[in-house]
Amino acid sequence: MKTAFQKDEALLAEVHRTLAAGDFRLWWLGQSGFLVVQAGRALLLDPYLSDSLTKKYAGTDKPHVRMTERVVEPERLDFVDLVTASHGHTDHLDPETLQPLARANPRLVLVCPEAIRATACERSGLPGEHIIGLDAGGPSSSFVLHPSSLSLHAVPAAHESVELDASGRHLFLGYVVKVGPWTLYHSGDTVRYDGLAELLRPHRIDVALLPINGRAPERRVAGNLNGAEAAQLAKDIGAGLVIPCHYDLFEFNTAAPELFVETCRRLGQPCRVLRNGEGLTL
Repeated sequence: MKTAFQKDEALLAEVHRTLAAGDFRLWWLGQSGFLVVQAGRALLLDPYLSDSLTKKYAGTDKPHVRMTERVVEPERLDFVDLVTASHGHTDHLDPETLQPLARANPRLVLVCPEAIRATACERSGLPGEHIIGLDAGGPSSSFVLHPSSLSLHAVPAAHESVELDASGRHLFLGYVVKVGPWTLYHSGDTVRYDGLAELLRPHRIDVALLPINGRAPERRVAGNLNGAEAAQLAKDIGAGLVIPCHYDLFEFNTAAPELFVETCRRLGQPCRVLRNGEGLTL
């Protein structure tokens, strides 16, 4: 199993120093999970900090064997203001992550697609008033926690296609996140679809957080961008920096970052590959 860059006490000490200083920093927590701190506020993007899927699929024909150690127990993150879930798959909306997190943060707010609100309520254990349901392209596409420090805007994601529920609401979302002076794009699980780059370019993305695990029918799970596609999308939206994610968690559904790095280099697209638990300051 791969070791984390840093975990537990070392990671938490760095986070608390950043919170106290009021600085900006983000950390990759594994899979599509990121912790973002800015001006004393903390945001978790799609965290998966348990072994729930490994336990669920043990002994089946689709084992979810963990590749990289967990960086921190969710109950130790007792400083979080807001957490997101981009869709209802367990590695993005995990009850064994969200329920301890909710107990540790009584004022926690969860942002998710309105189409999966009931699932989010059940899995998180949060009261309904703490769950903010968004949908792309309408009046409920944005949420502002604090005007100067933290807001989110929903855009459609395609995992592997743009899917709507019976009421016409998006089941998969990405989030444009404004944290102080910085703008991040967390795509959730997605492939590229017509108009995605044009939708994102006006937001002037500073950091794009994009999956690179790709798609393969033999995995029997919905796929994502591969490394070359993630690099090209970052270039096409004018991202100041792109960070790859959604790999190195499960043996059956991963990819090496070399193709991503090679394509970024060829395109002249700035990139940074993080290890689990590693942080980045802009």
